[in-house]
Amino acid sequence: MDSAMIISFLSLILLFLCLIFCAFLVTVKTSNRLSNLLLAGYLLVTAIDISAFFYSDFITFPPGIEMLRIRLSAFKNPLLFLYVLSVIYSDFRLRKIHLVHTLPFLIPLLILIPRFILVSTSQQIAFFENYRMMPEIKIISGTGDLIFTVYMVAIIYYLRRYKKILLENYASNVPLSIYKWLAQLMAIIITISVLTKIKDFSKFSNDIAIINNYRIIVLLGGITFITWLVLRTLHIPDTFKGVDSKIQLVQNRAKKNDASDEEIKSQIERIRKFMNEHQPYLNPSLTIKELAQEMEMSERDLSIIINHHMNQHFFDFINEYRIRKSMKLLKDNGPKDLAIKEIMFIVGFSSKNSFNTAFKKISQMTPTQYRNLQKA
Repeated sequence: MDSAMIISFLSLILLFLCLIFCAFLVTVKTSNRLSNLLLAGYLLVTAIDISAFFYSDFITFPPGIEMLRIRLSAFKNPLLFLYVLSVIYSDFRLRKIHLVHTLPFLIPLLILIPRFILVSTSQQIAFFENYRMMPEIKIISGTGDLIFTVYMVAIIYYLRRYKKILLENYASNVPLSIYKWLAQLMAIIITISVLTKIKDFSKFSNDIAIINNYRIIVLLGGITFITWLVLRTLHIPDTFKGVDSKIQLVQNRAKKNDASDEEIKSQIERIRKFMNEHQPYLNPSLTIKELAQEMEMSERDLSIIINHHMNQHFFDFINEYRIRKSMKLLKDNGPKDLAIKEIMFIVGFSSKNSFNTAFKKISQMTPTQYRNLQKA
């Protein structure tokens, strides 16, 4: 089997996987339907892009239709960006302002109007014969690289902000699993995009063997990506609805705090006393909003005290109490010791990995090592 047949075979597999997953995302019943539709749109545009590897063997499109097919790939970055926002924010909705994301598709069409869209079919064919040498395509290509960079930077910015909000407001690892999912997704997409750019640059070498090798690498990467995407999506908890877009970072809230040092010390003492006496940290899904309600305290003030004046994220603050409690339970050797997994659930953890990580961060050893040391 030569490289051309391998490329056609791999592209057909990738196209099939994209379309099957699209159908699943569109038809599955979920509370995150908008997120699913945006991800399905991204995969559909990707499938149309992939079809370039084999569809010409079966059908020939007019030059205008072929140009439209090529330009549809401009929707990938906007769809990916909107998908990330829809997962991050529970109150995300598509609005008129989001029409601005059609510009990466419309601007190239405007550039092509004089010497492609408004000319005869024979001139359009001649345009395609010298496609990469045409000044319009060079401008569109350079602009596309810039737009890709802007969208990736914007996505990374929102992901970093999202992580800070989670650490400052949530004590559960479930929301963080969504962040990790999105971070992994972006890392893989950026890697595949870089490989695609390398493949595009290889076309200037005029060595068909090198070009085909890069195509095979990109297609294998795409198949691996879609397979991973399917498996990871099936494990994402559907109950998590993202965070409210109105939640501010503590660094913005703290600027408005005018409490004196004595007031801050008093509030810190009150918080620590409440934590020790009422043990709210045993609630595995505790949020800073819920803790503020239990303490009959302003959520804003509580957030500033913990995340700013106590120099701890809310996530670490709660986990420290959980670990101290687990250490006490591990140390109390009764006639029948509690299993480590039981202790993990008692103190508010729902994941063994997160429990072990937090325990080792504070005690410098695993729960098992700690228990054995206490017994010794």
